[in-house]
Formats: sequence, C-alpha cells, structure tokens
Amino acid sequence: MSKVSESTGAEDRTGTLPRPDAGSLIARSAAQPWEPDGSSGFSYKTLFEDPSSGQTTMLMKVEAGALSPSHMHDQLEQVFVIDGTFYDEYRNYEAGDFIVRAPGALHTGGSRDGALLLVVYSA
Repeated sequence: MSKVSESTGAEDRTGTLPRPDAGSLIARSAAQPWEPDGSSGFSYKTLFEDPSSGQTTMLMKVEAGALSPSHMHDQLEQVFVIDGTFYDEYRNYEAGDFIVRAPGALHTGGSRDGALLLVVYSA
C-alpha cells in the first residue's frame, strides 16, 4: 500500500522503506508481520534499508527466556531498549538504555522477561 498525503507530501507504505529521493516516507510497521531471525525467540521488522550506505533500521522483539550465543556484526550496531529488559554478558539494560557496539565486537544478547528494541546497523 502506498498513499501520499497532499498536506505533507509524505508517503505512507507498509514494509521496508528505501532511502527517499525527496520528501518523507512513513512506515506503518503495525501492519508489518514479525519475521523470525533464525535464532529461537528473536524476531524483527525491518523498517529501513539502504544498500548503498549499508544502513539498516529494525524493530527487534526478544521473547522471554531467549538468548543469542556469542556473535559479532561487520557494522556498527546501535541498540535502544524501547520496552522490557535486555542483557548481554556485561550487564542488564532497561527501557531507555542505549548501547553502541563497534564492528567486530563479540557479544551475546537475551531477555529474561521479554524486550522490544530499536536496532540500527551502519557502516
């Protein structure tokens, strides 16, 4: 679905947004299904992806009891805890906490009670 608001010039879409050529694009993420990420208890909704810059923005849902084994990313990882609690091998994070990890930094990730995260990967 794509709909342009004449008052703002913004375009509403469902699914992953590309880099806009002009104006604004708006993701209606509530209508977007959660996709499993291959790890038990983790799912995501990709909100924005720009292959030319390597940037990706997503919502990640971590189910209660989920734990991802030690891994790393080739990109800078930014994590904002929106709701619930999240943890890694270093500490616990609560809603409002922000984590940034260097490319190649080994880490785990999980939640005892469930969490909703905003995650941004960039070069």
